[in-house]
Amino acid sequence: MLRTHTCGELTSKHIGKEVTLAGWIQKSRDLGGMTFIDLRDRYGITQLVFNMESQSALCEQARKLGREFVIQATGKVAERSNKNPKMPTGDIEILVGKLEVLNSSATPPFTIEDNSDGGDELRMKYRYLDLRRNPLRQNLALRHRMAMETRKYLDSLNFLEIETPFLIKSTPEGARDFVVPSRMNEGQFYALPQSPQTFKQILMVAGFDRYFQIVRCFRDEDLRADRQPEFTQIDCEMSFITQEDILNTFEGLARHLFSKVKGIELDNFPRMTFDDAMKNYGSDKPDLRFGMKFVELTDIARGKGFGVFDDADLVAGISAESCAEYSRKQLDELTEFVKKPQIGAKGLVYVKYNNDGSVKSSVDKFYREEILKTWTDKFNAKPGDLILILAGEKNKTRKALNELRLEMGNRLGLRKPDVFKPLWVIDFPLLEWNEETRRYYAMHHPFTSPKPEDIVKMKTDPGAIRANAYDMVINGVEIGGGSIRIHNKELQKQMFALLGFTDEEAQNQFGFLMNAFEYGAPPHGGIALGFDRLVAMFGGSDSIRDYIAFPKNNAGRDMMIDSPSEISQEQLDELKLRITK
Repeated sequence: MLRTHTCGELTSKHIGKEVTLAGWIQKSRDLGGMTFIDLRDRYGITQLVFNMESQSALCEQARKLGREFVIQATGKVAERSNKNPKMPTGDIEILVGKLEVLNSSATPPFTIEDNSDGGDELRMKYRYLDLRRNPLRQNLALRHRMAMETRKYLDSLNFLEIETPFLIKSTPEGARDFVVPSRMNEGQFYALPQSPQTFKQILMVAGFDRYFQIVRCFRDEDLRADRQPEFTQIDCEMSFITQEDILNTFEGLARHLFSKVKGIELDNFPRMTFDDAMKNYGSDKPDLRFGMKFVELTDIARGKGFGVFDDADLVAGISAESCAEYSRKQLDELTEFVKKPQIGAKGLVYVKYNNDGSVKSSVDKFYREEILKTWTDKFNAKPGDLILILAGEKNKTRKALNELRLEMGNRLGLRKPDVFKPLWVIDFPLLEWNEETRRYYAMHHPFTSPKPEDIVKMKTDPGAIRANAYDMVINGVEIGGGSIRIHNKELQKQMFALLGFTDEEAQNQFGFLMNAFEYGAPPHGGIALGFDRLVAMFGGSDSIRDYIAFPKNNAGRDMMIDSPSEISQEQLDELKLRITK
């Protein structure tokens, strides 16, 4: 070993001991008679000391070294005169007696410090330098610990970690596949898996009743802060279970991770149906860290001559506690917020329940004060509260009101990053209707089982069928989701028919799974949790990028290796591919 200790472990108990350290130069300071070097490795920083008076040659050698030089230093541990309580090694320093340069370094394009001066694109291009910074090292250490704790928990419940293929068959449902040409099978292509869905179901047919995998998945979709073209999920499947068994098992996993990694004990997760989530919060992933549940006013607000309300399918609002003193400027800002194209409201109505008990609104022309007080009663508002109301088509209004609720939560500091409010959203619709294509699509995927009591609706009212599906939501973020699967071949054929597959198409795409169902498929179900997203939440970030060692940018490019890139004509010829521009 080129070192006896790391740069993060030496303390006052090592004083007087001769040690050898190796690492990178964080920075150096020349103070005339003394030179100090902060030596960094993955574990921390230790101060090296060179004395000009007694070690002139060694001191001169040290003064010539630049940032990020890789060095080995041997010397005695001494008590530090100016201690640094912010560093684990802040009580000691190394009086260097021997120094060896293991490698030189060019001047880094940005500072390797916690708060770097490098922009995102520059740091991604030099990712190997960015990863030397403490925040990213800590992020990846967090990721490692969460993966290990996940394995411990699932292993304790007799889950087996089993790898599934990365080169699979392309499927027409869901997001776009990344495809891989096959040299040995001309004109044919593999796809990279969006998930191991069919393979884990086949593992259930094969009798491996508890499977998991911390697995890489791939989707060719537009990117944002919480999406990458390749991502990692905790993928799991269980046999001979009910939906309740799965919810309890993976609620247990979440509670285990919060307890072991963050020292937080979560309460039991409440359950909320999809219909209730949409009605009360306008979202299938509601943030329960604060209130502002929707209140509907449609019946009592219509018919008073105010056209916006009279013509609306839905009139609903939220009550913001102690905000009645909002200024006209603040109310105008909220109005402009809801009118943004991505939110889509046409305007905002407000009702101020003043501290003196009076009620003032932006629609006083149409509604007397005694009528407005019936509104405040319906909201259970108190003097000092502000009611904000939107109106229009039901789904669009709820979506816009959800955005307004979240905005008010942000403005009032109610979405606290150190508070965690989880829940299960259950009873999703099985199908979604697309007006453009005039057909149904699976809301989750084609293998999701309908609620047993809703199977009779498959021929009469497909849009009303509820799925045996569930999502884990924490702080308004969908952490993962899953379902009880169809394990009966005939029911699976009915599902494919509802989705517009002919028997031939279904057999061509999923015949291997349908055939497996003929050989005693057990009842089974599972879940996939977004591992990147979960780690980022534990790290207190909305972006998953800094919790992945080598991420892509928003254009799906790896800036460090400059990928994707063109391939040679020789490779194209081998694959029998022709590029047209």
